[in-house]
Amino acid sequence: MTQTLIKKLILSVAPLAIELLLSPTVRAEQILQDTQINPNSNARQSIKNNFYPKHIPLRTSIIDNINQNKKLISIADRRDREDPPNSPYQGGRRGDLQMSQVTSVSQLSDIQPSDWAFQALQSLVERYGVIAGYSDSTFRGDRAMTRYEFAAGLNAALARINEQIAAGNPITQTDLATLQKLQTDFATELATLRGRVDRLEVQTAHLESNQFSTTTKLEGTVIFALSDAFGGGGEDNGDDNNTVLQSRARLAFETSFTGKDTLTTRLDFGNFEQFDLPTDEGRLGFDSNTEGSVELGSLEYELPVGEKITLLFQFNDSDSDDFTDVINPLFEDSDTGAISRFGRRNPIYRVPNSNTGIGARLQLSEAMSFDFAYLAGDANNPAAGAGLFNGDYGAIAQLTLTPSDRLAVGLTYIHSYGGAGQGLDTGTGSTAANLTQIGTPDLELPVVGNSYGIEASYRISENFAIGGWVGYTAARAIGLGDASIWNYAITFGFPDLGKEGNLGGIIIGMQPKLTGTSSSLRAVGQSSDPNTSIHIESFYKHQVTDNISITPGLIWLTAPNHNTENEDIIIGTIRTAFEF
Repeated sequence: MTQTLIKKLILSVAPLAIELLLSPTVRAEQILQDTQINPNSNARQSIKNNFYPKHIPLRTSIIDNINQNKKLISIADRRDREDPPNSPYQGGRRGDLQMSQVTSVSQLSDIQPSDWAFQALQSLVERYGVIAGYSDSTFRGDRAMTRYEFAAGLNAALARINEQIAAGNPITQTDLATLQKLQTDFATELATLRGRVDRLEVQTAHLESNQFSTTTKLEGTVIFALSDAFGGGGEDNGDDNNTVLQSRARLAFETSFTGKDTLTTRLDFGNFEQFDLPTDEGRLGFDSNTEGSVELGSLEYELPVGEKITLLFQFNDSDSDDFTDVINPLFEDSDTGAISRFGRRNPIYRVPNSNTGIGARLQLSEAMSFDFAYLAGDANNPAAGAGLFNGDYGAIAQLTLTPSDRLAVGLTYIHSYGGAGQGLDTGTGSTAANLTQIGTPDLELPVVGNSYGIEASYRISENFAIGGWVGYTAARAIGLGDASIWNYAITFGFPDLGKEGNLGGIIIGMQPKLTGTSSSLRAVGQSSDPNTSIHIESFYKHQVTDNISITPGLIWLTAPNHNTENEDIIIGTIRTAFEF
C-alpha cells in the first residue's frame, strides 16, 4: 500500500519539479519556509536567486517558449550552440571539466561537514546516488543550475527511487512526508501543469511524426510567370510572340553532417520557352527548360576548414558565381530579385562553360576575403579533348572588400577556355559578343578569354541602395585573332518600399557588346557591334505574405543586338513566387 502511494506521489511531484525548472512561477519562499535555513543567510538568498534566473522571465513557461518560436531548431543548429559558462560541456563536446558520479560526499573537496547543505548532499549521494561532481573533485554549489543539469538530476533521482521500490526497499517516513506536503501545497499548480504537459506531449508527438529529417532541411520555390514581348521589328524579330504562362519549380535538400558543413541537392523542373528575339538580351532571370522532366539542378558541398578557410565543391551545373559573392545582394536572386538574366550579376561570371568545380574561400580579415576556384566543362567525359583538364575550363579569383556593413566591393578575374562553338556564351548580350560563331562563314573556333570585373554595392540608407559593375573580356579566337567585349550596369534598390519585405528596383546598363576586333577577324567578316543597346529594367516585388511574393516588371531594350536597325523591344512579366 505504501509503495503504491509513493509511486503516485512521484508521478505527481515529477511534473512539479519540471515546472519549477522551466517556468519558475512558484515563489522560492513557499519551499524555503519549511526549511531550517536562517532567513537572512547568504545560502537562502542564493537559493532564491537560482529560482529567479535573470535571463528568464518570471512567467515564462516551456509552452510560451514554443509559441514564441516560429521555426524548429534542427540538429545541425543545436550542434553549433554552446552550453552556458562553467558548464561541463563546452561547444557541444566534452570539455576539460567533465561531471562524474560520486559515491561519497567526502570526494567533493569544496564541501565541508560544517556547510549547511552537507547532510542533504550526503543523503542524496549515499541513499539515491544522484549527485555528480566535476573532474577536479569540486561540487561548486554556489553556481547557477542549468535546465539540462536539473533535468538530469531529477531523472536520476526518480530512476533511483523506482529501483528501490521495485527492489522492495523501504522509503523513509521523512521522505514520504515531504512528498505528501509538496503534493498538498501545490495541488492547484499540479492540476494546471498536467494539462500543459498533456498538450506538450501531443505537440511533440505531432512534430516527431511529421518532421522531414533530423539532419536535412527541405526548401522549395515555385514560380509562375505571365509574360509577353513586343517589338523588335520584323516578323521574325519579336512581333509574333504571344502571351505565355510559364513555370519553374525547385526543391533543395540541405544536409549537414557536422553542423557546420552543408550538402545541397537541388531538383529542377521548368517549362520556359525563350521569346523569339534577335538577341539573348531579352532572357528572363528565372527561365529554365527541363523539357518535361525533373533534373538534378545543383549538387554542392561546403566544408569549413578552421575558422578562416571554407572549401567549396560543385558537382553539377556550376558557374563562377557559385564560388564567390557577386556583390549584387538585392538583385541576384532569381526568385525575388531582378527579372532579367542580365540584371542578376555581371555577365563575366557566366563565361566558363562548366559543370564541375572546386574552390576555396579565405577570410583574410573581417573586411577582406579572397575566393578562387577551378571549373571544368566535361569533367565526367573521359574522351579526348574532355575530362577534368583537357576540355572546356575556367578559373576565377576574386578579392572582396567589405569595409562596413553597408559597402562591398569585388575585384574579379576569370580565365576561360571554350571549345569550338562554345565561345564566351553568357546567355546575355549580342550574338557577336558570344563568339560562338565567328564571321560570315560562321566559323566555330576555340576561344580563350581573360575577363576582368569591378562590382560594388553601397546601402546609403535602410531604404535605398546603389550598386553596379563594369566587365571587360579580352578574347582570342585561337588561330585567327583577338576581340574586346564590354558590359556595365548601375542599379538602384529600394528595400521595404511601401511595406517591409517589398523591393523596388531599377537597372540601367549595356549588355555584353563586341567593341573591337583585330584585322584578321574583320577579314572573315567579324566586325564590332555597330551600335549600342541600352538595357532599362524596373520591377516591384510585393511581399504578399512571408511565403508569397508578386513581382510585376518591365524590360526596355533600345537597339536590340546593338543594332539600331532593330526596333526597340518591350518585355513585360508578372512573376509570382511561392517559397517554403
